[in-house]
Amino acid sequence: MKNFMMIFIGADYADLGLSPEELQNRMGKWFAWGNKMEQAGILRGGEALTPQIRRIVGENRTVSDITSAEVKEIVGGYYLVEAKDFDAVQEIAQDFPDYDLGGTVEIREIMVFDR
Repeated sequence: MKNFMMIFIGADYADLGLSPEELQNRMGKWFAWGNKMEQAGILRGGEALTPQIRRIVGENRTVSDITSAEVKEIVGGYYLVEAKDFDAVQEIAQDFPDYDLGGTVEIREIMVFDR
């Protein structure tokens, strides 16, 4: 088994103008998906991220604060999962709640270094 990160990319919910009911329904889908992975014993962690972004770039370490309105898509969160391979994680990602909002799941294997 290997560890993978599923990174969730899309628009910020606040920018989409979701109603309180739509937001509550969306959160229910997220909790159900997370519970499904917990019950399967594959969820190793994860967090939602706020839309505030601070970037530090280049040799001069230029700092800029960016809002979700300034970027088309943001990383909204991630889950760490344990699975056999990319195909298994792709199957898990079929239940991602935000595909209907144009969301994306990026799957990355976590690199393991010998020490």
